[in-house]
Amino acid sequence: MAKKRKLRLAVLISGTGRTLKNLLARIAKETLSAEIALVISNNPVAPGLQYAEESYIPIEIIERHKFDTKGEFSAPIFDACRKQFVDYVVLAGYLRLLEIPPDFTNRVLNIHPSLIPTYCGEGIYGDIVHAKVLQRGLKISGCTVHFVNQKYDDGPIILQKAVEVFDTDTLKTLNDRVFEAECEAYPEAIELLFEGRIEVNGQLVKIAPRQTEDDF
Repeated sequence: MAKKRKLRLAVLISGTGRTLKNLLARIAKETLSAEIALVISNNPVAPGLQYAEESYIPIEIIERHKFDTKGEFSAPIFDACRKQFVDYVVLAGYLRLLEIPPDFTNRVLNIHPSLIPTYCGEGIYGDIVHAKVLQRGLKISGCTVHFVNQKYDDGPIILQKAVEVFDTDTLKTLNDRVFEAECEAYPEAIELLFEGRIEVNGQLVKIAPRQTEDDF
């Protein structure tokens, strides 16, 4: 059986790039069947750009304030992805809403630090999510990997991982534990795409069983 080509990813960041760092580490260990072909940021001084520079990955800086509309801002992002023959776009702490063109439907992924539909949507991200979880006294939080559509945190859900919330948790401890789950969930979702096991029907995602050599 011929070996499948690795997925080509574009990773979009706005800040620290810790998710980008995680993906690069897993690629280096050959536990993620992907390569990062492009890193795009809306922030020219995003600290996470260092990881792209260190790995000699092409970088594009596309700033929102230079464009009048969301569509005008999104167009050069996806043009850059097409030029790099990207299979999927991975949002990694990227804080701008994009207008997804038809050819990238179900090809843009995001990870959110809660179990959607809990504490998600416009303006609800990062420590804002964790603060709401702690204030409400939830016993379970987690993360969600989903496809991106034209609304915040609204696309089809690929997978979720639950994280227990402890009475002693602070913003930092909960953030750290949820991020540990994110470090597992995002590569897992990308690997499902590589294996061709994801089927999307409207808002519903079906994950097929893993095939074995006996299936061929």
